[in-house]
Amino acid sequence: MESRMYLLTIRLYGIGLDIWRQFVVPGDITLDRLHDVIQIVMGWQDYHLHTFTIGKKRYTENPESKEDGAREDRYRLVDLIKQKGRTFAYEYDFGDDWRHTITIEDSRYFNPGLQAPLACLDGAGACPPEDVGGGHGYLEFLKALNNPRHAEHENYKEWISGHPCYHGTYDSEHFDIDSVNDELLKYLRWSRYRNQFWHSGW
Repeated sequence: MESRMYLLTIRLYGIGLDIWRQFVVPGDITLDRLHDVIQIVMGWQDYHLHTFTIGKKRYTENPESKEDGAREDRYRLVDLIKQKGRTFAYEYDFGDDWRHTITIEDSRYFNPGLQAPLACLDGAGACPPEDVGGGHGYLEFLKALNNPRHAEHENYKEWISGHPCYHGTYDSEHFDIDSVNDELLKYLRWSRYRNQFWHSGW
């Protein structure tokens, strides 16, 4: 039996900018793999720790105690949250404190044209650079980068030019959905060789 598909929307909140992605995953995806997919669709580089909060319970990669939450690789999305319209939280990088809200747009999504069990369908806004200093730091970064007269303009230009993801330039409105879907396909090919499969339908 094939897995039901989930249509999700993830939004980065707390910085006053519209940065979001709409994407599809199998309902029986484990939370550790959902984390991998979020990193790809958002554009993060998986440098830092993260946590999911669903209801009042937290799930993370390697909890050291019950207070830290449960191990995310032991739980599947469909077993934790099923209702259309429900939301849950994803936090990435506890220093920069990037907080995301994930909404289940459809918990029985059907699209006969879907070519793979992972796909990004839409989105807007570039992912902030890693280690930019959270929401406040990101806004200051954009302010300086877009103003040649800003005291930190050259410093930020030099910093971003050395970043391996941006090739010397950064556009806060850029979102390349084709590149995201290419990365999702690469991830699917890699994940075929892992011991744990989502289901036998793909």
